[in-house]
Amino acid sequence: MLATPAGHPVKPLGRDRRIPTLTRAPDPDLKAMAEDELARALSLSWRALSPIIPWGDSFDGISPAGRNVTVETSYIWRSDKDGDILCEVAVFGGESRREAGETASAVIVRSSP
Repeated sequence: MLATPAGHPVKPLGRDRRIPTLTRAPDPDLKAMAEDELARALSLSWRALSPIIPWGDSFDGISPAGRNVTVETSYIWRSDKDGDILCEVAVFGGESRREAGETASAVIVRSSP
């Protein structure tokens, strides 16, 4: 794999192009927090969530490694209204570092009437 002088991995843009683009390595600290927050978010049932979809919230917190982070949780319809609910959690080190964050998501399946 190609790398920058600083050792960051890069991948070529295309078969005939020689200009590489930067790829970002996963952040295990942020990923662990996103997965933990997702588990909490999934404790809400479809029945409890369905009247308030779309809905989301955010808070500032401390990651397992002690970093200041923002945690955003969102609940949206996966495809059709009153169908399954997509729950996504994003954890990032502040607004300017949103792209360097990690996400975790899962689907809350519509329960039978």
